[in-house]
Amino acid sequence: MLPPEVIASLAEELAVADREKRVVPRITARHPDATVEDSYAIQGVWRDRSLAAGRRLVGRKIGLTSRAMQQATGITEPDYGVMFDDTVWESGATIPFDAFSNVRIEVELAFVLAAPLEGPHCSVFDVLRATEYVTPALEVLNSHIELDGRTIVDTISDNAAYGGMVLGGSPVAPDAVDLRWISALLYRNETIEETGVAAGILGHPALGVAWLANKLHQHGARLEAGEIILAGSFTRPTWISRGDTVLADYGPLGVISCRFA
Repeated sequence: MLPPEVIASLAEELAVADREKRVVPRITARHPDATVEDSYAIQGVWRDRSLAAGRRLVGRKIGLTSRAMQQATGITEPDYGVMFDDTVWESGATIPFDAFSNVRIEVELAFVLAAPLEGPHCSVFDVLRATEYVTPALEVLNSHIELDGRTIVDTISDNAAYGGMVLGGSPVAPDAVDLRWISALLYRNETIEETGVAAGILGHPALGVAWLANKLHQHGARLEAGEIILAGSFTRPTWISRGDTVLADYGPLGVISCRFA
């Protein structure tokens, strides 16, 4: 692994990039031997400093769980990041465009847990039993590391490119519908940019949550009751410019909208 002082320095570099809304060179270009374990260590230092500064963790995001996203990024392994309370908006919100770098939107489902989830053998059925409800969500991607040539190590270090989450639509109990068949139409400025079906997430969106519970077990952690888990996108990311309006139509599960100003 990278020396602890290098991991701490890279975590601070990313924290400064977040505050200053700028992009830094790829970690793997400067440290080609950096591993996935290094990237989670960098993310963990940044997370712990954020918690110490008073931010509150509300959940986790899972990324790169669908073929659409893996093909869009060239990365084939899922990843995860953390979500804080100051990164959550409700449908209809006006979101500050300048709060992010490389702004993109993804279509997702959010699982809200009623009970803890812990690996190492968490299954879809364990996820469904532990889930209070599932609701439509949009993820705002926020990348502080240059995109060209990035690897899974760069993405994980950068909190899995998480920037924010917009919640809306109509929540449903996990056994009320076949979650695989939840679909969405993503509009940007009244033009359909992407469509997708939730089965694109590993065949079942709950499998993304199960993967995360099992992955966290390797790091001595678990998912807690009350956490919000973004299961992964089932569309490719859509680039956003200042002034854009976004609407995601989930059919029977309602709509989410927001504007970037």
